[in-house]
Amino acid sequence: MSSPPFESRVLSVNVGRLRPNPSKDAPTTGIDKRPATSPVFVRAPGTKADGLGSGLIGDVIGDRRSHGGDGQAVYSYAREDLDHWEQVLGRDLPCGSFGENLTTQGIDVNRSRIGERWRIGDELELQITGPRIPCSTFRWWIGKKGWLKTFTVAAIPGAYLRVVNPGPVSAGDPIAVTHEPAHDVTVALVFRAFTREPELLPSILEAGADLPEEERIMASEGRTFTLS
Repeated sequence: MSSPPFESRVLSVNVGRLRPNPSKDAPTTGIDKRPATSPVFVRAPGTKADGLGSGLIGDVIGDRRSHGGDGQAVYSYAREDLDHWEQVLGRDLPCGSFGENLTTQGIDVNRSRIGERWRIGDELELQITGPRIPCSTFRWWIGKKGWLKTFTVAAIPGAYLRVVNPGPVSAGDPIAVTHEPAHDVTVALVFRAFTREPELLPSILEAGADLPEEERIMASEGRTFTLS
């Protein structure tokens, strides 16, 4: 008798602790995320300018000008991709090592579409807004020469998500895709367009309103992100 298909799930829920940040003007960072031992409630944090920062209660964000807010309420990264980077870096990468809030298993985060919705557990529903763009804090945290270029070339950035319906999340919760947009604009495609392949910018506009307004304006004007 064959085994049932492996269920996509949250492998680990990770929350950050403030620590000094020598890599940029923001004095602290919350990139040091560790697995939570109990359920964590997730809600929309509000704007970057005057909101609560992270979507996860108990999580912290140091650079509130660049990170957090409703469009970046949750950051998700696949355990399968962390396993790839363990081979590249030659060291263990526990869940949370890339500063992700949710370490997933069994779902290809980077091939997910912008605007795709995930139901996690019984209540929480999230919607993919875009890829993580690496910054100087991430480069310092990993501590490998040329890390930003290495990470960017690989184009497996993980995804930011906004909160559609709040709720708790725990390690082991199943992930169900509840909505798949009609377009084919994926997390990886948007990342490639905004970093190394600007010729792809017109194609990501096919996502329409699923692409956040700031990114729609940048793409229409042919602008990319500058990696710091």
